[in-house]
Amino acid sequence: MLNGQKLPGYRFPLEVIGYAVWLYHRFTLSYRDVEELLLERGIAVTRESIRTWSIEFGDVFAQGLRHREPQRGSRWHLDEMHVDVGGITHWLWRAVDEHGVVLDVFLQRHRDTRAAKSFFTRLLGEQCIPVTIYTDKLWSYGAALRELPVLHGVEHVQVVSAARYNNLVEQSHRPTRRHERQQCGFRSRRRVQGFLNLHARITKLHHPARSTLPAQRRRLHQKQAFEVWRDVMKQVA
Repeated sequence: MLNGQKLPGYRFPLEVIGYAVWLYHRFTLSYRDVEELLLERGIAVTRESIRTWSIEFGDVFAQGLRHREPQRGSRWHLDEMHVDVGGITHWLWRAVDEHGVVLDVFLQRHRDTRAAKSFFTRLLGEQCIPVTIYTDKLWSYGAALRELPVLHGVEHVQVVSAARYNNLVEQSHRPTRRHERQQCGFRSRRRVQGFLNLHARITKLHHPARSTLPAQRRRLHQKQAFEVWRDVMKQVA
């Protein structure tokens, strides 16, 4: 517990702020839903405040979670999905490793070689060079790899989008799609990128390794996730 510690300029303690942000990203909820859940606990806060907290603390929480993630694997699975932002089609590029850990998400207007190259460059800024990269049949991936000398020795495997090799990244898209429907579409590109960074990491933090695990193992996994989240909030304080 954070013992009700308050941040300068904020009426509510960090514990409440962190809990509200966690609720919004962990479940398919609207700001109004979170407002009602907090009110049931005797905390009267407006949905506008919750929206502001999500914007102001989203990047800090996302970076905290990123630094506490397990070591990344050596095989990247990449995919892109279209999303509408303010009525304009954008492409959400996503990369996960062989363990399903989200490496990065990046929202771009295009789905061409330049966009693919930007995503690879972004990944290389924080990740080690992979052994294998799995993608779908989009030609932009191959063209981008040829333009990046540092990746010339990496094996590039192109698979059908629904194939088992790329199933990890396909599954990782699903929580984003559910939240997109809940919000009736995204409206601001800048805010969407911030939202997706934190949403992907909280979703992965709480995702059990396998649904066939015994209940005791799954509960242990969730308890560990709660501890990590409390750790992240302590760093903000």
